[in-house]
Formats: sequence, C-alpha cells, structure tokens
Amino acid sequence: MDQIFRSFRKIRNRATLGVLMLAIIFYVSSSQTMSDLERVKLSGELSILTIPGPTTYFEDGKGKNGFDYIIANQFAKSLDLTLKVNTASSLRSMLLSVGGPQGNFAAANLVTTPERNKILEFSDPYLNITQQLIYRRGTKKPKTLTDLKGKLLVIKSSSHSETLKQLKNDIPSLEWREEDGLEMNDLIKMVHAGDIDYAIVDSLAYLVSRHIYPNAGLAFNVTGTQSVSWAFPKHGDGTLVKAANKFLREYVAGGHVESLKTDMLAQSRNFSVSDSKRLGKLVDERLPQYETAFRNAGKEHNLDWLLLAAVSYQESHWNPLAKSPTGVRGLMMLTLDTAKEMEVSNRLDALQSIEGGAAYLSKIHKKLPDRIAEPDRKLLALAAYNIGFGHLEDARILTQRMGGNPDLWKDVRENLPLLSQQKHYAKAKYGYARGTEPVVYVDNIQYYYHYLNLHFQSLKGKSTENMIKSDIKSSWREDSVPSI
Repeated sequence: MDQIFRSFRKIRNRATLGVLMLAIIFYVSSSQTMSDLERVKLSGELSILTIPGPTTYFEDGKGKNGFDYIIANQFAKSLDLTLKVNTASSLRSMLLSVGGPQGNFAAANLVTTPERNKILEFSDPYLNITQQLIYRRGTKKPKTLTDLKGKLLVIKSSSHSETLKQLKNDIPSLEWREEDGLEMNDLIKMVHAGDIDYAIVDSLAYLVSRHIYPNAGLAFNVTGTQSVSWAFPKHGDGTLVKAANKFLREYVAGGHVESLKTDMLAQSRNFSVSDSKRLGKLVDERLPQYETAFRNAGKEHNLDWLLLAAVSYQESHWNPLAKSPTGVRGLMMLTLDTAKEMEVSNRLDALQSIEGGAAYLSKIHKKLPDRIAEPDRKLLALAAYNIGFGHLEDARILTQRMGGNPDLWKDVRENLPLLSQQKHYAKAKYGYARGTEPVVYVDNIQYYYHYLNLHFQSLKGKSTENMIKSDIKSSWREDSVPSI
C-alpha cells in the first residue's frame, strides 16, 4: 500500500511540475508577444524622464506643474494610466536613460536633431521653437556669431551644441564651452548676473524667464524654426510611439498646446526691464523682512504666501508706512473700515497689516458663490479686494445681462470697465466705479506672483523645493490646467 501511495505522489508531483512548466512557457511566450503599449497598460503606470525647469517640470504651492508635465499627464490619462515623473541630473544622462526603468520616454522641450535621431525615436512634434543667442544688457549687442567677444556657454549634449558644431565649419574662429548638469534657466541667470557673456537658449525658455532676469537680452536668432517632440527608445516596437502620436495630433488640433503656451507667456508679456529690475531689487532688500509673516498668514488663512506677497507688492511695494491720498495705509493698504472689520488696531504695524489683509482676502474668497471654481474664484476675489465686493457683484450682474458668464473672470473683466459709463452704472446697485483699475490690478498681481514663483524656484543652495512646496493645502489650488 505504501508503495502505491509513493507512486501516486511521484505522479502527482510530476504533473504539478509539468503544469508549472507549461505556465512559465505560456507566460514567457505571452510576454514576448506583448506590445510595448500593452506592457505599459498592464503596469498601470506611464513613466517619463525630464529635467526640472520652468518650461518642463516643477513643483510649487499648487503641486506638480510645467509645460511638458501637463501634456504628458494628459497623455497618461488618455490611456487610463498614472503618470510617474523621474528627473535626470543632466540632459546627457536623461537621453541615455530613455527606455530603461526610469522612463518609457523623455519629455523636456527636446528638439529633433540628426545626432539624436541615430539613437532615439521621436514622436510627432507638438511645439516649435527657435534657438536664440542672449547677451548681457549694457554690453555691445552682437549681430552675428562672428561679433562675439567673450564667453559663450551652452549645455552639453544639447541641440545648441550640435548647431554650433555645424556652424563652426563656416566660422572656424567660433569658440564656446559646454557644461553638463545645467538647465536653460541657469544659462539665462548666468548671463543676467554677468557670470558669462553669452548663451544659446530656446525661444520659449527665454520668453518665460526674461522678466526674472532682465539683464539678459535677446541678441538674434541662431536658427530657424525647430520642432519639439518626445523621445522614445529605438529598440521599441513602435506601439507606444503610435499612441503618443495619435494623442499629440488630437491635443494640438484641439488648441490645448497653444492655450498652455498662452498661459505660460501671459505674465512675461507685461515685461519691462525697469519694472523687473525694481521688483528684483526689492525682493532682495525688503521681502526677507516680511517673508515669515506672509508664510504664517498664508498657513493661518489657507492661502499661498507668494500670492499674499504679490498683493502686498502691488499695494505698497512692501513699504509698511505706505499711504494713499485716500487714506489707505500699510503693507496691505487697508482702509479704516477694513482694518476695524479685521480687528487691526495699527495699520502701520507690518504683522497686523499682513494678517488683516490675508483675513480680508480669505473672507472675500469664501463669500463668492460655491459654484465658482478656480482659478476664477481667486481672480474675482483679487478684483473685489481692489474695487470692493459690491462693485464686483455689479460687474457680475452686468456680465450676465451682456450675455457673459458671471462666474468666469475673462467675461467679468470685459465688463468691469463699463461701470464707469453712465448708462451702465446708473442701473448698478453700487453706482459708479473705476472698472479698469481692478483689471490692471489683477493682471499686475498675476505678473508679480509669477515672478516670485520663478524667483524662488531658481534659488540655489537654499533648499528651494522645501521653500516652495509648503504644507499649505490651499483652497485656491487649481485642479484643472495649472498656470505656469
């Protein structure tokens, strides 16, 4: 009997082993026939490689942001996948890692070039840029590459490096230096500071950062229009690239890329060298005195401290003794009635002013109808801080009468100026208002906020990420398309 049982166990074990072997063979054969796209979908995660920067990927008080991040995140959503972002320390290391465990593809404002085409597969383009030479204002502006008399720096393994190598055939005297581990924003900052004389950057990078570094001026275009694409590994089967191309074609055709570009450049259009220099000077000289107070008030009232700082700069240029002809005073320029309402006993006390202004702005923000979403809620609240809640409500009612949406800032801003016209303010509950003022006011604050945000991103050696990624869970978070 024992011998029969032993024989039975041997047969059972052999059968089990056979089933396991068949399963392994099936799995291996299945995985070998599985496409790149199927494999990514099975993992539930799409991973990208990028380089941190204002035009690529960054994290601030509103969370993850950046031109390339936003588009890649929408691509992941179109595949019902979660996007995982991995950052590389340099352009060279990123390009060498494409298709490995760190990233299915790379997205970092990459231009397709002959050299890159040898080792990478590129998607359809989704953006066009131009390579530009920048110089330091105050020095002689070069007109061509033969006019350069100083240090020219470019990023190692960049498309700019490839361009210069090609141009050297016609300009033997052309000299430059390449450095790894830099981002284009770093080059613009170095030209601004006078650390280098010239640099070559992409047109988008320059437009986004020029108001942060006003000493860096545009000299001339080095190339014509070039295409920006995503980079995939050459060894792929093409299914993931095909899916990316389908998405990008639809995304571009839908106007989404152009909309993102418009949002990104909205604040830099207000660029003025003199204004930017003054703001930069006061960021260094005055803002540090009140930074802690802005941070504390932001935490207390669930607001972004950089936004509070931007409001204060618009109101007083961070002057605690500021006074207007109408009697509003202090860092946040509070009226007597507002100060009393917010229990501010001394408007010239910087801490009280910041606390009172933050409390008042928060109160207005909460007072707006719950249905109004961000970022319109924030922008309408800022307008009301300037013109008064009653006048804002008049403008919203007028907007509705004129066929617009009273819950959208873009519609309300068009009708606010009408409150200075007799035929319109005569019917308004709160009467005449200088309606153009809050429009300029909100535009200015967005510009200052954008400047401060990029300024703190660009800081080196001061744990910038921890400074920007505060633990404030702001009620003004933009959960739709973030503003860059």
